[in-house]
Amino acid sequence: MLHTVEDSSTLDLFIEVLVRLVVELKSEQYLRCILDESQKELCKATTMRGSLPTFTLLGKLADAIPGFADILVVEHSNLVDHLLMGLAYPNEGIKAAVCYLYGKLYSSPVGTERLSAHFEERLCGLFLNTLGRAQTKELQVNCLGLLKELLKSDHFVSILMNNSKAEEESENPDFLEGENPLPLVLKKLLLTRDEMLQAASSYCVAAVLVHSPNRYAPAFIHADVPEFLFECLSCNSEILIWSVYCCLLLLTEERLFFSKCHTVYGIESLVRSLQDVLQLNNVELHKQGLLLFTEILKRQPVEIKLFTNRGVCIEAIDVLMETVNCPVLEVVVEAARAVAAFLRKDHLSSPPVPYEELQKLLEAVLKRCADLSPPQSSKRHAGDLLFSVSQSHPANRRLSRVPQRQGQLLLNTLESFRNACRLAVEFQSDPMAQENAFTAPNSKSKDTLSNFSGFLLRICDSLCIPMVMNYLEGAVSPSVMEVFISTLNTLFTVVPNMQNKFSKKLASSSFIRLTLELKARFCSVQSNPALNQACSSFLCSLCLSLYSATEEERTSSQDEQEMSELLQKGLPQLNYTTAESLLLLAETPEPFSLDQSLCSHQHCLILLLYFAYTLGDRFVPEAELFLAVRNFLVSAQDHGDCPPPYVLRAALYLLAVCQEKGKALDLRSLSTIKKILDNLPDLSLVYVHCPLLLKFFLRYPELMGRFGHQVLQLWFSWRDCKQSETEEAGFGMSDQLNSANPLLPILKSNSSILLILLDLVCSSSVEVAWKVLMTLRTFLERNEDVLVCDLLRSQFLQILQQLLVESSSASLQANRNLPVLLSLLFLVQLRSKGVRELDSTDFKLLHQVSNLCGKCRPRDSDLLQPSLNFLYWSLHQTTPCSQQRAVAVLLSNVSLLELLQKVLEYTWLRSPPSEPAYLSSEDALLCSGWLLVASLLLYQHRYNTEVHQTLSLDLTAVLNAVIFRKKQPVLLLVSIMQFLRAVLRQNFSSSLLVIVGQNTAQGATPPQPSSLQDAALHPLATWQVFSLVVSLQNLMVHVELQKDLLLSQAVVACLETLVEYLYVKNQDVALHVASQPWHRFLLFALLSGGQKSFLQPGVLRLVTLFLKYQSSNIISQKEISQILQEAAEANLAELPEATSRALHLFLCQAVAANMDFLFICPVLLALLLSRGSFADLEKQRVDSGLEIYKKLFEVKRKDQMNALKNLIELNDINQQYKIIDIMLKGLFKVLEDSRAVLIAADVPPDGPFPQDEKIKDAYSHVVENTAFFGDVVLRFPKIVHHYFDRNSNWNSLIRWGIGFCNLTGVFEQGPHSQVLGLMAQELGISEKSPDYRNPFKTDHSEFFPSADTFQKALREEEKRRKKEEKRKEIRKGPRISRSQSEL
Repeated sequence: MLHTVEDSSTLDLFIEVLVRLVVELKSEQYLRCILDESQKELCKATTMRGSLPTFTLLGKLADAIPGFADILVVEHSNLVDHLLMGLAYPNEGIKAAVCYLYGKLYSSPVGTERLSAHFEERLCGLFLNTLGRAQTKELQVNCLGLLKELLKSDHFVSILMNNSKAEEESENPDFLEGENPLPLVLKKLLLTRDEMLQAASSYCVAAVLVHSPNRYAPAFIHADVPEFLFECLSCNSEILIWSVYCCLLLLTEERLFFSKCHTVYGIESLVRSLQDVLQLNNVELHKQGLLLFTEILKRQPVEIKLFTNRGVCIEAIDVLMETVNCPVLEVVVEAARAVAAFLRKDHLSSPPVPYEELQKLLEAVLKRCADLSPPQSSKRHAGDLLFSVSQSHPANRRLSRVPQRQGQLLLNTLESFRNACRLAVEFQSDPMAQENAFTAPNSKSKDTLSNFSGFLLRICDSLCIPMVMNYLEGAVSPSVMEVFISTLNTLFTVVPNMQNKFSKKLASSSFIRLTLELKARFCSVQSNPALNQACSSFLCSLCLSLYSATEEERTSSQDEQEMSELLQKGLPQLNYTTAESLLLLAETPEPFSLDQSLCSHQHCLILLLYFAYTLGDRFVPEAELFLAVRNFLVSAQDHGDCPPPYVLRAALYLLAVCQEKGKALDLRSLSTIKKILDNLPDLSLVYVHCPLLLKFFLRYPELMGRFGHQVLQLWFSWRDCKQSETEEAGFGMSDQLNSANPLLPILKSNSSILLILLDLVCSSSVEVAWKVLMTLRTFLERNEDVLVCDLLRSQFLQILQQLLVESSSASLQANRNLPVLLSLLFLVQLRSKGVRELDSTDFKLLHQVSNLCGKCRPRDSDLLQPSLNFLYWSLHQTTPCSQQRAVAVLLSNVSLLELLQKVLEYTWLRSPPSEPAYLSSEDALLCSGWLLVASLLLYQHRYNTEVHQTLSLDLTAVLNAVIFRKKQPVLLLVSIMQFLRAVLRQNFSSSLLVIVGQNTAQGATPPQPSSLQDAALHPLATWQVFSLVVSLQNLMVHVELQKDLLLSQAVVACLETLVEYLYVKNQDVALHVASQPWHRFLLFALLSGGQKSFLQPGVLRLVTLFLKYQSSNIISQKEISQILQEAAEANLAELPEATSRALHLFLCQAVAANMDFLFICPVLLALLLSRGSFADLEKQRVDSGLEIYKKLFEVKRKDQMNALKNLIELNDINQQYKIIDIMLKGLFKVLEDSRAVLIAADVPPDGPFPQDEKIKDAYSHVVENTAFFGDVVLRFPKIVHHYFDRNSNWNSLIRWGIGFCNLTGVFEQGPHSQVLGLMAQELGISEKSPDYRNPFKTDHSEFFPSADTFQKALREEEKRRKKEEKRKEIRKGPRISRSQSEL
């Protein structure tokens, strides 16, 4: 019946019904019957065209019934021959049906086995010919389906690919043509525009290659299949793209794929395909594309440049950047692998190198990895990380405590960063890669290798290292650590000029400890050789870098080469724990042993510990390390070994830094160290500029006596006598040793070292001597309790004599040690407590210093300043007997007096300083000169000492220096006044001083006085006296403002001496000067300062002066009583010495005046015993506070009135509404906050005025804002009612405010007494009186004057306010408000 139906649709329906019937009946008998009938029909058919229904039926049955294909092949094998004939028939419909049936037959294992020979002998060629010539899609699809089934078998693949030829013949492309058509057939299908056929073809290519890429890939490559696969990547089919990715990924395993430049041709297509794929939501496709991209990047030959276009390279970076930021972890892992493969020199060698884009890419990868790292539990040193993992972990175990993918991401990220570092190192030798050659002239580009290298160093410090340390909190992976350590090792050469700083940072962060623990744990028993090699290379590079950084001044290429060989040889075998390392150090080599490995290991270990300890990483217990290093040195000495100097240096340093935790060295150990050091040609070979090493040598007398001088010489000969930057990084020293000069505490504990230092001053260079002297000066300044003055004084005399003998007068100024020595001598003199007799050494020093001064010029302030100070102090700090001899010594030195003459004259020649408070070295010298001359005048007059040289001075210039002081420094002014006091006390009649007038030569006749009064005061003139008095008064006011106690005492003392001089010369003038009314104002100015008390030294001395000269108009009985009252209230025992002395003088003068002692004593006693007066005083103080506030309240009210006037003058009702609205909201907010403060502090409104600043502010806010609100209510009633009547909270607040203000007493009198009542009536808070009337309503024109009158009143108010502002500058008392929210 199948052959009689001509309609195709009917035939299809019939076949479908028949198949369904057979399937439903599930009868093998019917199935066999159908097969028998089909075989008969095929045998009877005269042409193959009639066999199509039969082939179609058999194909449908094979598709519907699982075992049908096996039955057909086993029991009806003759049907296969008909299939072969159908395949050869020139009808693509029949061929399609036959291919479909063949596909079902070969999908069965039985069919594959039974038809294997059939395929090899008869079907293969015919099938390939049919596939190659197929035109209809049905035939193409069915052929590809059959091919898919065939390609599952290695045997059929071998037959199809005709792999019988030798492999070397496959390299010949001519061999493929005609003999192996499958690659060409599949390439033909790739050329079609049908994506389904392209996908099927690419799938078949992959199915072939998966059996053996190296065996079958050349055929496809020679057929240019990769080229067409890359072209297919521009499609939109995810299935096709996936298939192409799989094919290309398999082709990458064949070298020919790259040598034929298929990757160069297709890389742009791949990059753009990845850009499109990333827009799809297909994670597996993302991963497959990145995997292909990674393999191409990794396998691309170096000699064939992959990115010939910089634009494609930039696009690739953009693709990697986008994949790195993908939220899917699997994609990020593959992206990190791709980045690692991308960072190769041959991939990025096309100029200019996109450094800026690479920086962004690396930063994105590191940040992404850091974001996915587990949270850090606690901060630890790098060396502590290994303790967080159990010791049961085997060395080769992968990440176990973190997810596997995160561990893989970390590994890929570190490989990316390592490749970037290697890339930077490789580009250092390429001139074209240094910077962008296309940068415009005179412009800076960021695309430079130096910027990229600096970025790598910074990103390693900020991201890479913290990320790894954070990640390894949970696990330690040898593979991860191998990449990480090798990356750090590469970074040493990335930025050569930063190598030292980078190495110090690593060592101080415990990376030596970390690396040693990695080696001990993972690299023992020759396991993990890659990690062991990476760690050993890193430690070697780190140690060499630290050695060159810390020993740069004495590093020799030979020492560095020897150390490098030692570390390279010994470090790979140094895989010990800390305990094992200590045992290794203490181990003794076998006698007569030729094996030097033990010594090599010991030396390497000591060097590692030295560099770790130098940077503060003390990971070995110090007591145990001290003992181990001691044993090492003793063992080496016993066996005659001589470690290299750099090893000895490290060992001595370790002993020094561990000494505090270890026991004191015994005699044997000290003897060993002495022998080792004696055998050295120079101690500097093992010297380390470290305070603890210095302390170590000076700790033991055996070492200090033998090497102390050399060690101190080296200490001061170093770059500077302070700690270097490396040492400051962290030795773990005490605060004393960590100070600016660590030698100071050592000196304090062992003062005998001073003798060595003083010897260094004489025997060392000028630079070393200067540093020693500076150290001694600092020591004496900071340690007043050390009694070394006598020892130092005699030594200083010898040094000073030696310097003066060896130096000429011209070379004294060039010797910079001499000023330091003189200042040190002065410090020693200051250290002498009390008055003492001068001995022979003191007089010799006095003689030498005075002679030295005579050889100096007036401008040699460095020499003269300490010298004059020494001479001045020598006169004052001794007994009268010694004082008389000292004055004689100084006055006999003519050159000294000539120098002093020049110094005093230089006072008038110099230019005044720009800053009056600034005391330059020249001004300091002038101060010393004036003070010394004043002392010489005093003591020459006292002891009537012979004078060999006189001093001449212009008195007018001296007076003008005080009267017209300009910008004189305070200390110089005090010194000149001290000199003026000295000459006044001697009535200008000293044999040492000659007074000359202005423009009058010395020895000439002075001008005669113009009046009798001037004659009495001669050599002073009356106008000079009064000018001087006025100047001193002004200085007192200036002193009160500047709070300068020294100047205050000098001014008062000068005024006292001046009045005494005047009283002797002319009593009328003296009394006139003492009774000037201005003195009373001066007293009030002094009392209006911060203290407001008579118990001030300056005030008491002034009052005493006025009392002495009976200036009743200046000081009255009331002031005297007040002084006594304040003295009674004060605690006399706590008064300063100057105040007590001034009070004593005042009381004595009061007794000498009209008041006798019996009157003063009971009053003072009664005041001291009385304590009831304090309550009255307190009440008076509180009441005065309220009165002051009332006055300030008046000022505040004027400001409020001015604000209201401005508001009235707006004449714009809209603006007035807006302003009042904002103003009222702020006012009531302040009022509410202030009420809360007052209520919380329980402040009664009728109580005393508050003293606390916060409560005082709240008090003033309530009073001021309540009054101001009343003003606004009365002037703008309609506007205020508009807002006020709607807010009940405001009503309660203002009611409380009115009640509070009524009780304060502020509104009791004055112009504001009616404001509260009028406001309460206007608001309806209180009942309105019958005669109530708002005086500011517009219908009462009498309250609004004319414009002229208003303007006039306004101007007068402005004048009054300006005057009030001036008064406020000196007015003191409680403030109204300081709050920023004040209205």
